Amino acid sequence: MAIRTSAAALAAALSLALLLASPLASVVVGHFVSPAAAAPAALTGAQSAALETYDNALKNFVSILRQRRAQIDARQPLPNLPGQAIYLARVEMMSTYKDLTDALPSRIGRPGKLGIPPAYFDADNDPLLDEYRKLFDVMEAPPAGAQTSETPFKDVVDLATVIARAKGLDAADAAAAGRISLGLFFAETNGKQNAGNARSNTYKGSLQTGPSEDHNGRKKWAAIKGTIAALDPALSRRDDKEEARAGNLDHRFNHWTAVRDGLMNAHAEIFPQVPAIAKALPNPIDQMKLFELIQIIPTPTKAALRSGNLTGYRISDPRIMGYLRNNSVFAYGRADRARTSATFREILDAMWLFNAKFEQALAKFAELKTGKQE
Repeated sequence: MAIRTSAAALAAALSLALLLASPLASVVVGHFVSPAAAAPAALTGAQSAALETYDNALKNFVSILRQRRAQIDARQPLPNLPGQAIYLARVEMMSTYKDLTDALPSRIGRPGKLGIPPAYFDADNDPLLDEYRKLFDVMEAPPAGAQTSETPFKDVVDLATVIARAKGLDAADAAAAGRISLGLFFAETNGKQNAGNARSNTYKGSLQTGPSEDHNGRKKWAAIKGTIAALDPALSRRDDKEEARAGNLDHRFNHWTAVRDGLMNAHAEIFPQVPAIAKALPNPIDQMKLFELIQIIPTPTKAALRSGNLTGYRISDPRIMGYLRNNSVFAYGRADRARTSATFREILDAMWLFNAKFEQALAKFAELKTGKQE
């Protein structure tokens, strides 16, 4: 429950009046406390400042959501990278809420439905994140001409599994590589094939690769295609059909070739280490997080794997810490953003925003293993 000084309560009431005309008004109403609900307690200057900063960040987040929704509904042209402003507003809202709960721990409430730690997010605002996701689904819709698959999840697992077999893994460890790779698909696109990217003009498709990464993956696939054909002739024939179907299309917008090339670009070379990774990280979600870090910070992650002390390996490069923050790791609140280094165990623990996506991947993988149709 929010705690207010009388001045802060007046400011909240004025803010609420400004927002009542919004379709999102019902979302933010729950954030403000009725004067009849509780007697306001006196706040320190630091607490009042943290509260005001958060309220402003929340209003800004609502405002940019409303603006983008209005533009989309009116079919108006969107700015370049239309998701960036919304993303930054969400980061600011969560950051200032963490600063508020650091200053005023009584503001920590119940867990929200997305599994965000309550110190970072007010669960009353869950509908704001629902709208956030819906807007991104529109802004990141596949382009016209994208080539879909009727079995997108199975494709990811099948490709990863056969690549892992080609890299020397036995059936059980190759299945683990398939499960991990399905996690990558959910981490990158929420399991949506041929996705665009509202925050980047470079990274596209089912595994969000750039043109050079896709090209590199295609070359590596060609080098092992003979081994793949011997291991799984049916899959190899499917690959031939998808390659012919893609033709001159950007291969990132054919789901099959996008996944194939994305996995071959960076992850396939790590597949032989799956047994050691599983031993060091028994939690399947931690395993998925590590492979997502191959996507985000490949060089330090490979160095950590070589170090012999994976979870204790420490990152101190400001540039790498910046890449992590740009991908929602150590991104929220002054304390997190002030960190100058972190071990891989600390990084994995800080990747809590990925947890819900990886849980979805695990559930989908279990369905596939029972033979359920997609």
